[in-house]
Amino acid sequence: MSELSSAAQAVLDAANGAQSYGSDDCLNESRWIAAAALRAAADQLITVDWSVEMEELHDSFHAIANELEAQ
Repeated sequence: MSELSSAAQAVLDAANGAQSYGSDDCLNESRWIAAAALRAAADQLITVDWSVEMEELHDSFHAIANELEAQ
């Protein structure tokens, strides 16, 4: 398994920490759930006042989601 970027690892740690089984029992699906949440958040960034900064943030969310799904 390749090492995640710090951003992707932070998202995965948060997803694993939010599950109800305890810190030693990480959900196998947590990375895909986190990736789906990031994609949904990215899609909410699309507004009438689209800017370069918003596009970069949108693309960053999708890049982290891609990284989590590829892990």
